[in-house]
Amino acid sequence: MSDQRQQTLTQLRSNADFDVVVIGGGVNGIGVYRELALQGLRVLLVERNDFASGCSAAPSRMIHGGLRYLENGEFDLVRESLQERDALLRNAPHMVHPLPTVIPITSTFSGVFNAAASFFGGTGKPSSRGAVPIKLGLSLYDWVTRKRRVLPKHHFNTGAQTRRFWPALTDKATRSAVYHDAQITHPERLCVEMIRDIAATAPECAAFNYAEMHKDGAAYHVTDRRSDETLSVNPKVIVNATGAWLDDTVQSLGGGANETMVSGTKGSHLIIDNAALLNALGEHMVYFENTDGRVCIVFPYQGKVLAGSTDIRVDKATRVRCEPDERDYILGSLRLVFPEIDVTPDQVVFSYSGIRPLPKSDHDFTGRISRGHDTRRLAGAPVQFCMVGGKWTTFRAFAEQTGEMVLAEIGRERRLSTLNLPIGGGAGFRETPEVLARKLSDAFALSPNRAAHLIDHYGSNAHDVARFCLTQNDAPLISGSPYSQAEISWLLRTEYIETLSDIALRRTALAITGQMTSGVLDALSAILAQERDLSAESIKQQQEALIHELTEYYGVSPDALTTGHNERRTECA
Repeated sequence: MSDQRQQTLTQLRSNADFDVVVIGGGVNGIGVYRELALQGLRVLLVERNDFASGCSAAPSRMIHGGLRYLENGEFDLVRESLQERDALLRNAPHMVHPLPTVIPITSTFSGVFNAAASFFGGTGKPSSRGAVPIKLGLSLYDWVTRKRRVLPKHHFNTGAQTRRFWPALTDKATRSAVYHDAQITHPERLCVEMIRDIAATAPECAAFNYAEMHKDGAAYHVTDRRSDETLSVNPKVIVNATGAWLDDTVQSLGGGANETMVSGTKGSHLIIDNAALLNALGEHMVYFENTDGRVCIVFPYQGKVLAGSTDIRVDKATRVRCEPDERDYILGSLRLVFPEIDVTPDQVVFSYSGIRPLPKSDHDFTGRISRGHDTRRLAGAPVQFCMVGGKWTTFRAFAEQTGEMVLAEIGRERRLSTLNLPIGGGAGFRETPEVLARKLSDAFALSPNRAAHLIDHYGSNAHDVARFCLTQNDAPLISGSPYSQAEISWLLRTEYIETLSDIALRRTALAITGQMTSGVLDALSAILAQERDLSAESIKQQQEALIHELTEYYGVSPDALTTGHNERRTECA
């Protein structure tokens, strides 16, 4: 058991009284935990599995304003999303970066009347969008940010320019439009950084993963799923941030809701190792329509290519995976935009899927379901506030909205706004990553690649990691790995890790970038065993659990672990 976990248990044993208990450790739950802790409340965050291990680990990794939401007439959502996008570019510049995006255009007027019908409440699937509706949408996008512009305005390219910049793009694209949004490199890590910030600034609060809250009569208890210890808790208010599981949680806690609030859709994505496709993107995301009218995306991601996504209704909240027909759907969509590039299933090094916790809707076309959010109060003792809907980009605004309702409920005043508050390694990140990496390299005698890796993962906290590594007998995790052995030890001591899966899937990019091999697994296991004094049998069980998880939910076969996907390693030195 980690020292951090022991400290959390000690806190719960010594004082069971909390102003708020937040259930659900995804980005929305962590966001409201952070929001309320910074207002001076004593808050407990309870997550059944690892932090950010559900839908928050399965986004498109875009931080965006929601261009297509304009077609649904959701101007307030677009305005809020663009504000939050720009705030994340300021507050987490080590993980959130501008993403230039190209839209291939194949017609002029197509979609004009359909877009108008959608704006006035149409529910059917959209027709192909031509230059006119795209121009209108991008102009509105720019207009919303006119007073606080952070990213460049959009522009159109002629057919000749489009061919020159993206020669592999389909010849059906007679012109193209370019605009900017943003991407997030390590969403799960940003969630953990918010928790670490609160541990430093509000130590009376506690975040507890692998724990479960349940009701027994009028009393509430939290069970540590690692040790089976059960402790009493006394909350004044409960915030239900369990996403797709929200309705189930309401029932288990006796919230008394009379209707279903959440209706989820499943979204799957692929990580592809294809050098020709990566080169064809020209460091841009391509935003395009599939034949069924759904918007698809493909963009460079950590040396690979991220492509997605599907949008399929689900009847029950459960853990999901990218199924073969979804994989084929996404690969098929790529042939529409890059018909001459052969992208095959064996080039998929990782796949992932999650359930979007959308508000209950009767829309026939799932793309019409709002990505907005609202907070609903359920009377009871204690009162329960339910966070319905939302998306990664707007987590802070959603947390602020919920926080206002909680503060009003318990009669407390807001102390500060989080709109301009840096997150984790975003604090003090005042220069470009390249400049910061050079300074880090000079300060700690690191290779340029190693310094760039640390800045990319930890931002301004990279100095803490580098300093710790200097005190250890450090070496690459395995030959050619960008991660080091001491770096993994640092993560184990500071980032609420309980299992090998936490390390491979969420605290590092080892799995998602195809770097998981049997050698990496053995190296991680040895460090975990030493740091936690675990038996050989315990480590074997964790290895088997990770291999099963990779195979069952992420499309990584045991053979891939033996041979390895990623031959283009970056030496750690």
